Amino acid sequence: MQPNDSTSVPRRSLDVEDYIDILRRHRGWIFGPFLFVLVATVVGVYLWPDSYESKAIIRITPQQIPENMIPSAINQALSDRVSAMQQVILSRNVLTTIIKNFGLYKREQSRMPMEDVVEDMRKKIIILPVGVGPAGSANTKNIPAFQVLYSYEDRILAQRVVQDLTTRFLDESIRNRTDATFQTAQFLQDEVNQAKKELDLTETKLAEFRMQNNGKLPDQVEGNLRQMTALNSQVAFLDSQINRAQGDRLKFQSELTIMRERLLALKKEPEHTVAPAPRSEKLYEAERELAALENALSVARQRFTETHPDVVATKDRLEIVKKRRDEIVKDEEAKKAAAPNVKPVNTLQVREQREVEENITRIQSAIAALDTQIEQHGKEQRRNLDMARAFQGRIESAPLGDRLFSELLREREMAKTKYLEMSSKLGKAQVAKEMEARKQGELLDILDPASLASRPTDPKREIVIPIGAALGLLLGVAIAGAREMKNTSLKNLKDVRAYTQMAILGSIPLLENDFVVRRRKRLAWLGWTTASLASVVVMVGSVVFYYAKQV
Repeated sequence: MQPNDSTSVPRRSLDVEDYIDILRRHRGWIFGPFLFVLVATVVGVYLWPDSYESKAIIRITPQQIPENMIPSAINQALSDRVSAMQQVILSRNVLTTIIKNFGLYKREQSRMPMEDVVEDMRKKIIILPVGVGPAGSANTKNIPAFQVLYSYEDRILAQRVVQDLTTRFLDESIRNRTDATFQTAQFLQDEVNQAKKELDLTETKLAEFRMQNNGKLPDQVEGNLRQMTALNSQVAFLDSQINRAQGDRLKFQSELTIMRERLLALKKEPEHTVAPAPRSEKLYEAERELAALENALSVARQRFTETHPDVVATKDRLEIVKKRRDEIVKDEEAKKAAAPNVKPVNTLQVREQREVEENITRIQSAIAALDTQIEQHGKEQRRNLDMARAFQGRIESAPLGDRLFSELLREREMAKTKYLEMSSKLGKAQVAKEMEARKQGELLDILDPASLASRPTDPKREIVIPIGAALGLLLGVAIAGAREMKNTSLKNLKDVRAYTQMAILGSIPLLENDFVVRRRKRLAWLGWTTASLASVVVMVGSVVFYYAKQV
């Protein structure tokens, strides 16, 4: 049977035996890359310096006093404040200070500029909010806390760096809130001062306007009317008082005329009634004082007891007056005995004449008082009339500048409202400032201090080594597949039947020298054994070196 002359023959599908033959033919190309990549991965992962991660959790303690009682002076959102603090703490100057203080990245500083070292450190500092629930799920909720993570090859230094970062967060939070409250209070203080200046300026303008138009202001018209009405009422009242006083004066004048005529009549009457013994003026005064004291004693006894000081004093005075009256009586009797030829007088007529004279004096005094009262009322009435005319003139000459006065009043009210509003806000800001000074506002405190890592977090050898082995094996398989695809020779009887379309009667195996075959196998086993032992030695050496360095 003749073979097929077609030049394009599709490859036949491979079965398990074909794959086994491929593995047998290319086992060196598969195992070689696998072993090389495995050794390179083990050596690299154990020679790569460890990184220890330290973590701290900072809690955000809310304001201790309810905000409906004392509003906070900070209106920035929590996440924005944390981001702002993060930008400050992760700035170049701060990180440079931390690097120099703790002596970090000495090898990197010798071969890299400081900017690159700072950038590498910034990448290793992670600040994340603490969430509840799996990340990305609908139940994820941010709680008021965030964690600070930093990884470094020295776990002690990593812990100290995290402690320094948390301390800086706390200090920065306090400084930000203190500065914010201080700046708010200072701003409001400036606003209050400015509002006070504006209010004082408006008050000055209004006062000047009032002084220039005193009594003529629109808001004083009603007051002027009331004042003028009151003055007119006072004038009418004074007029009635003057009329009444004049009537009383006429009545007293009539009584005075009558009393004068009576006095003249008494002086012309003859002394037809003669008393046997006239009394002296001293005796008359003593008896009148004695009667007054007796009346006072009677009244005191009605109000007080006999032992009361007022009663006792009145009795003593009464005894003294009685003694003095008796002495006056004795003196008068002695005088009568010494001058028996004295002519007696009419005592009733003398007494009546004296009473008339006293009444005349009293009426004259009353008339003089009425004249003084009439004069005072007249002066006050004239003054009130003048004031009423002045108020009438103010009402008639009220200014037409109501619009200017209204504008001044409106400016004063606006300035006063602004001043009161700014004063109220300043008071709240001062209270918020005091609250921040007492550490009762929103604060940051360490919920979980910086941890000291017991195991390295990077590199993850238990993950990297299997991945490296898998990649090496995959590389070997890829190389073997590529070589198999490139080799188009017939490998077995299946290929001969598939590609030549010829009937196979028999096959003759490849005849080779046994010595050459055994030598080739021995060399292959020797090479692979040596490579395997060398690989094991290298990997074990890297592991031993790693743990020796740890000790």
